[in-house]
Amino acid sequence: MPIDTNSRILLTGGTGSFGKAFIVATLNRLPDLQRLVVFSRDELKQWELQQRFPAAEFPQLRFFLGDVRDQSRLRRALEGVDTVIHAAALKQVPAAEYNPMEFVKTNVLGAENVIQACLDAGVSRVVALSTDKAAAPINLYGATKLCSDKLFIAANNIKGDRNLRFSVVRYGNVMGSRGSVIPFFLNKAKSGVLPITDPEMTRFNISLQEGVEMVLWTLENAFGGEVFVPKIPSYRITDVAEAIGPGCEKPIVGIRPGEKIHEEMITASDSFSTVDLGDYYAILPSDGFVQEAYRQAARSYSEVPQGFAYNSGSNPDFLSVDKIRELILQHVDPNFKLV
Repeated sequence: MPIDTNSRILLTGGTGSFGKAFIVATLNRLPDLQRLVVFSRDELKQWELQQRFPAAEFPQLRFFLGDVRDQSRLRRALEGVDTVIHAAALKQVPAAEYNPMEFVKTNVLGAENVIQACLDAGVSRVVALSTDKAAAPINLYGATKLCSDKLFIAANNIKGDRNLRFSVVRYGNVMGSRGSVIPFFLNKAKSGVLPITDPEMTRFNISLQEGVEMVLWTLENAFGGEVFVPKIPSYRITDVAEAIGPGCEKPIVGIRPGEKIHEEMITASDSFSTVDLGDYYAILPSDGFVQEAYRQAARSYSEVPQGFAYNSGSNPDFLSVDKIRELILQHVDPNFKLV
């Protein structure tokens, strides 16, 4: 069921990169939307968004201060809400290695708080955002997000007779998001030096707009229990450096703690329960319920080969240097110039 003007949405992490893009896309699509609650813990970012979206012009927006660690605050925010997008998370890999319990409290216990509050609030659909780092994780951040994914998928087992669906969206590096490599390189290029962690390193790439569209598609098409993965291109870190600063020095500095050379979104072990939906893959729960629901709904899909894995290094679709520059101009910095 798609969102419509009668929808009442709560967006956790609503002042982050995804949150702001989701607000813009949703209000453009549904200017008469009944309610969109922006739930986050940063009062300054909420104030800044309120200047961009004043109450007189956007009465459907609510700005609700709170932390997903606080279940009672979540319950208050969820009153009358039917749709939840869970985007709140701590995300910086090095910070997670140094402060592991802080990430557990937000990414794992916070996810469980969202689930419990949704079960009690009459919510009908929940989509949680994940990351490629949750597939075969080697860092604490990825491990917490894998745990979060498992909690949201397993929540479908305890919903009883509620009209409630929990699903997960997992995608790779978001172009231009805070802390990602492209804004980092754009800033570092001014110094004439772009540090390369490893010349073989690759990453998946998705724009904020594509991420928003995927979440909206999931709200409309999920049966509950799926982990959805988009088919998106990869880039080589050396090509990103060449695209931004062809004249810069590019010393090799080594990978950071918890980093992979290549990212994964579907492991070979997942292949036994993964289906191809066309623009997306879906990792399905092993109980067969969703597969049967797909069959009854005549949902078109095909099973992937056993041993299939979706890896940024072996991805058949890679961005060229020229394409990276084009995407930077389109999605990150319209005034971008080569250094």
